[in-house]
Amino acid sequence: MANGQQIAGQNFATFVAWLASKSVDEFRAMASRGVLSRKEIAKECGFAQSALTQNPRIKAALKAKEDDLRAGGVLPPLAPKVSDAEGELPLRETGRQRASMNADRLNRLELDNAALRAENDELKRKLERYALLDEALANTGRLLR
Repeated sequence: MANGQQIAGQNFATFVAWLASKSVDEFRAMASRGVLSRKEIAKECGFAQSALTQNPRIKAALKAKEDDLRAGGVLPPLAPKVSDAEGELPLRETGRQRASMNADRLNRLELDNAALRAENDELKRKLERYALLDEALANTGRLLR
């Protein structure tokens, strides 16, 4: 049986061979959200997706390839990272937006609930009226059997 280091070496060799076999158009088709699809890479190479993040040699080679593809215009450039130290506020306040959506949903559910209660009360009144008719027919002996 092979140990972890041997498996990592085999996976790296498989990954390097896979990189060499792909053309720019194939990489372009594989792009997803500005990076190469990790799921598709792992599937084509025949190893687990975790190997792409846990194997440092594969991780470095993949990053280098994505950088080359960005330089070649195949992948879009990375967005600059904004540090929290700059003190900029987020573009939207999710707390207020979510609270607003929840309030609207609550109002809609309360209206639906009130309408259903009114309908239920009306149906109970109708049922009560027909229950009295049923009882009267049963007492007079004119009940169909």
